[in-house]
Amino acid sequence: MTASSPADAHRLRPARAGKVGHGTAFWLIALAYMINLAFTAVPAPLWTIYQQEDGFSTFMITVVFAAYSVGVIISLFLVGHISDWHGRRRVLLIGVLTEAVSALMALFSTSLPILILTRLVVGFGIGMVTATATAFLIELHHRARPGASRTRADIVATASNIGGLAVGPLVGGLLAEFVARPLQTPYLIFLGLLLVSAVGVALSPETVELSATRPAYRPQRVSVPHAARPTFYAASAATFAAFAAFGLFTSLGPGFIAGTLHHPSRTLAGFAAFMVFGAAAVTQTTLPGVAQRKLLSYGLVLMPIGLIAVTTAVYQAQLALFLGGGVVTGAGAGLLFKGSVTTVLGLADLDSRSETLAGLFLSAYTGLSLPVLGIGIATQFISSEVALIAFTALLVTLCVAGSRRLLGPVHIAAATAASAPAQYQGAGDA
Repeated sequence: MTASSPADAHRLRPARAGKVGHGTAFWLIALAYMINLAFTAVPAPLWTIYQQEDGFSTFMITVVFAAYSVGVIISLFLVGHISDWHGRRRVLLIGVLTEAVSALMALFSTSLPILILTRLVVGFGIGMVTATATAFLIELHHRARPGASRTRADIVATASNIGGLAVGPLVGGLLAEFVARPLQTPYLIFLGLLLVSAVGVALSPETVELSATRPAYRPQRVSVPHAARPTFYAASAATFAAFAAFGLFTSLGPGFIAGTLHHPSRTLAGFAAFMVFGAAAVTQTTLPGVAQRKLLSYGLVLMPIGLIAVTTAVYQAQLALFLGGGVVTGAGAGLLFKGSVTTVLGLADLDSRSETLAGLFLSAYTGLSLPVLGIGIATQFISSEVALIAFTALLVTLCVAGSRRLLGPVHIAAATAASAPAQYQGAGDA
């Protein structure tokens, strides 16, 4: 939240009080954040059921998955920044209710057009949630603990984000394995959880003082300093690769486990995605003081090693190697993304950070969808194993190509890393 000058004070409406205090609201928003992120990832172990019951091809599953990324990108650029003008509570509540609408859509129809539209709506809603919830958490933490370090808020925000992405597939897999109507029950349960989280948001106090004269609306801009573009492009390539790796495990990973590895357990499919995002969550929350250069170095080494292990596991039908490679991939991708964000924050001017980060997130969500969609298209002509080799080769090439620029002279001041918004230190949404 930007402080206003005394001359503008008469034009500001005080932030509205809530039914609960700032400390309680902090945890309510963290819980809401986790529930919403978990909901976005709950279909991961369900894709194979859609294929079996509705006859979807691997290509169509990737199309459905890509629709989510499109929704997120549209949301981040059109409405992701408007909570600065309209308030955190209002925008977050709209985002949560949008997720609830998408749950209803998924609950009542499994047709392909509705499923694509549902994932588009999910992405649009989560774009509002992720862009708002972290700022809300940081401000609530500041109000509840004035003068305290924001490290606690950063860790909770990251844990809520990636923790939700890890828990969602695990819950979805367990429900699909042990309850009736696996394509409806998970959405019904999460519909209830989303509505509960909406109540928590509504009870929370507003943290933004709203101006009576709001600025004219404009979409989020993308801006990159000209001199810093080579390093920015390298960070964007690394981010593209990291999100592509996450996308593999939440879209096609369950299909590889059930088909190529011959383990049809839906719980196992959800557990695999849980391990990947869990590894990313652990590395991002337990290494807060590690220098940006080391984060990038570890990520650039671990993620290619993990992907090569996963590809080898698919060819040799080795489940243990597949799961182990997934953990290494998740850990590396999480570190690579965190280091890339810190790099970009160090390149941008203070008054254009959000515009520079918008460009990085464009790369991220493009990476989440395009490579996986490419695998889906490739499987129309070649085997899924060969397509996976091409996918791995692409991501390893991006890591190698970006390593020289990213591991060159350090551009990041220590203070920059400490001030990086937590919403840009998570693994994002998958």
